[in-house]
Amino acid sequence: MTSPNKPPTLQRRQPRGIDVETALLNFAIVTFMVEPSALRRHVHPRFEPETIIAPDGTEKALISVVPFVDSDFHFVHLPQLKWRFGQTNYRAYVRDTQTDAHVVWFFGTVLDSWTNVVPRFLWRLPWHRARIEFDCVYDEQAGRFTRYQMSAASEWAAAELTLTDTGQSPQTLPGFDALGTGLSLLTHPMQGYYYRRDGKVGGYEIWHDWLQTTVGRAEVARFPLLARLNLVTEGDVSTLHSVLLQRRTDFTIYLPPHKVA
Repeated sequence: MTSPNKPPTLQRRQPRGIDVETALLNFAIVTFMVEPSALRRHVHPRFEPETIIAPDGTEKALISVVPFVDSDFHFVHLPQLKWRFGQTNYRAYVRDTQTDAHVVWFFGTVLDSWTNVVPRFLWRLPWHRARIEFDCVYDEQAGRFTRYQMSAASEWAAAELTLTDTGQSPQTLPGFDALGTGLSLLTHPMQGYYYRRDGKVGGYEIWHDWLQTTVGRAEVARFPLLARLNLVTEGDVSTLHSVLLQRRTDFTIYLPPHKVA
């Protein structure tokens, strides 16, 4: 079970206008260790991959697949209009060399909703349509998932994922001297950047409170997109760094995204 010792709530900038609030369900962070040189080919030169020393003594960068269900996605000024859909983000952990901030670089996102046309065409975000199915069962008393399966049918990023949940809080993370450092990097990036569909660099900000995750294991993890990017061999779980799970977290997205000079 997760630890009852929760860190203080983080200060949240009040959302307004077209900012979005949503509750994310069946939230997972499936992280792989990859070659830093392979990752650099997909990231703007302003950003430098965060690296760790892997258990085998080699330097590795980190990328994650992050699936979840947006359970009540809505604009703050239109709370009566809500949507529910599956989503999966593909991201890498990088350092902004201009600000020295720890941020994420998005390869892109798949969304099981017609609403993906708004960010895709209005803001040129690298968002793609998918049919995403979750088959998850959560045991409230045990504080863990007793079943976690996700699949995505998509031309851009199909996926097949089966996880087991230990119900235990993470005690260590490979490559990090302090657990808090690793958790902050993997679970709490507040700024994201990406190549827009017009080739320019875009960015946006989000907020959520500290996560209280449990440790999972991947039985099946097939992500053809990562194979096409020459980052992870499809279906190979030997380069997994960690699997973190959380039943629910509240989330704020500050919109619109912005172009980065």
